Amino acid sequence: MSEALEILKKYWNHDSFRPLQNEIIETVLSGQDTFALLPTGGGKSICFQVPALMQKGICLVISPLVALMKDQVANLQSRNIKAIALTGGIKSDEMIDLLDNCQFGNYKFLYLSPERLQSEWILERLKNIDINLIAIDEAHCVSQWGHDFRPAYLKISQLKTHFPKIPFLALTASATDRVKEDIIKELALEKPVEFQQSFARKNIAYMVFESEDKLFRIEQILKKNPQPSIIYVRNRKSCLDISAQLQTLGFRATYYHGGLSSREKEKNMNLWMEEKAQVIVATNAFGMGIDKANVKTVIHTQLPENIENYYQEAGRAGRNGEKAFAILLTSPSDYFQAENQFINTLADKKHLNLVYKKLNNYFQIAYGEGINETFTFNLNHFCNRYNFPVLKTFNALQFLDRQSILSLSQEFSEKISLQFIIPSKEVLRYMSLNPNDEEIILAILRTYPGIYEMDTAFNSALISKKSNKSEKEVLAVLEKLKSKEIISYRSKTNDASLTFNEIREDERTINRVAKYLEKQNELKKSQLESVLQYVKENNVCKSKLILTYFGEKDTEPCGICSYCISKKRKPNDLESLYTLIITLLKKEDLSSRELQNRTQTTKDTIIFALQTLLEKEIIKIKPNNTYTLKS
Repeated sequence: MSEALEILKKYWNHDSFRPLQNEIIETVLSGQDTFALLPTGGGKSICFQVPALMQKGICLVISPLVALMKDQVANLQSRNIKAIALTGGIKSDEMIDLLDNCQFGNYKFLYLSPERLQSEWILERLKNIDINLIAIDEAHCVSQWGHDFRPAYLKISQLKTHFPKIPFLALTASATDRVKEDIIKELALEKPVEFQQSFARKNIAYMVFESEDKLFRIEQILKKNPQPSIIYVRNRKSCLDISAQLQTLGFRATYYHGGLSSREKEKNMNLWMEEKAQVIVATNAFGMGIDKANVKTVIHTQLPENIENYYQEAGRAGRNGEKAFAILLTSPSDYFQAENQFINTLADKKHLNLVYKKLNNYFQIAYGEGINETFTFNLNHFCNRYNFPVLKTFNALQFLDRQSILSLSQEFSEKISLQFIIPSKEVLRYMSLNPNDEEIILAILRTYPGIYEMDTAFNSALISKKSNKSEKEVLAVLEKLKSKEIISYRSKTNDASLTFNEIREDERTINRVAKYLEKQNELKKSQLESVLQYVKENNVCKSKLILTYFGEKDTEPCGICSYCISKKRKPNDLESLYTLIITLLKKEDLSSRELQNRTQTTKDTIIFALQTLLEKEIIKIKPNNTYTLKS
């Protein structure tokens, strides 16, 4: 058994490497720069962890994601491997101690963000550490054409001058040909050996279905496939709502989003990992470090932002090699919603400039000052004060974070959570007896329909606006309801934290990064177009569409996606079904569920037939989600 395999067996208890892992490890050990594109589930981290353990010294891992760094360090520590992450919020004294540990304490891995490399004193300390390998994770961040460009990645190439004999290993799970060229150029990789695993996942059936009743469709899917499932939704409210609805339907369901406390995240994750819950409803905060092999179904209820994200999230299905399903449920309104969420909320230069100025005013930072100052920050309060749209402002702050102008913790959980603990009829009775509280309570009930079923994150600034009452009045009513045991109510203290990394220079700061903003906005628009093409294209294999997007040419149809299955259906059977549907609709308007029952056919077949009749403009959907003949 080779030494690499022995280490894999000893620490990870695996008997063999995944495709390309061993070849990448051998190349890194030979001292060559290496580029590795391994799609989701390909096991990128093993490619630098195993060779680092085989050599004297420490592996420097550069990663943009604090959560991912913490997850990998915890994972290594659980295997008795010494690892450290220099994340935000660590004081200088503590950081000096940690770097001393790296230099003298026999540590094997040092994780840090690219922004840390911009500190001269950290760079000086790194020169004194015996580094055996430099691994750049999420390497697509170096490319302006990547889906998460971070200018700080452009500075990584400077490490070449300080560590000329140390091999670089650039790793990514998703990169087009253009992005790959950028990675090699911008990281100054010297004659790199390139490894690229195909993006094809032959066991995953990519399905796209139009459905006016998504919950009913989800119910059918989960009944047919009772194995572990993930449902991806767009926001935290949908997490709670869909999870509660599935529980009402008899499914064991839990949820996961960025606003949960660490304890709640761990509890809900374990419920799903241990299969005490069949399904976990999650935002895209869920996924990093998740390696559950037997996920049967990944369902997206709304359009993803780009193909890269969709491929990674869908790829969490079927890692055991058995047939699995990646299902995207769409409705006509999704296209407008996606445009509103992903395109109309993009910050332009004018809004970015305004947000940056007001942010400095908000914290009373004078021109030429503010560097390294840290503040607690509540996004809703900030937007409420200046009447800014929340999503557009959040995107502006995220952009400033990626440009290293400021550092923003991503925990935007609300300060308050509450739940009504008496029946709705009793709440109505209370309002009739206390008319002064009625507007606030009604605003709460209209905004949070699931507030009777579960503890719900609560935005007091939003309720203040909706009820035309001051925030102070809203909080007073909550205290009153709590004292009368009408609600359970608790305050949280985990506002976001915000650190200014530069002195305040207003327009000079924004002008410097505006060109990146314009490029990123154009990229996001073209990426959403690619998603729409994937959804709307009904004459090409879905797997083939994804592979073409990532630059793989001359691929064969998969035979199992929604398009390929539709091609296998017998034309005569479909023609008779079309005739039957038209006959039924001549008598009355019907929903897809009613048509499925009346025609005694499967859900997939009826949806395919309805989509075909819609495309031929024989039928149309009415606002009440029933089908009718086109006049």
